[in-house]
Amino acid sequence: MPNQHITPHQDGWQVKSEGSTKATKVFPTQQQAIDYGRDLAKGQKTELIIHGRDGKIRDKDSYGNDPCPPIDTKY
Repeated sequence: MPNQHITPHQDGWQVKSEGSTKATKVFPTQQQAIDYGRDLAKGQKTELIIHGRDGKIRDKDSYGNDPCPPIDTKY
């Protein structure tokens, strides 16, 4: 299963599967896209990769079966 990316879109923010040329869904706010993308990533056991307006990765969340998970320092 491909990872899910949250990236800027001309109409707001898009959820896009890695390697895909088309958005899965477009939202007016980044938070709405993140919420939708997180549900997809959890269901598919993949990674959610959140990009900023500049296109750079600003955050990642893994929902897969990582054999060597890093310690989560967000909390």
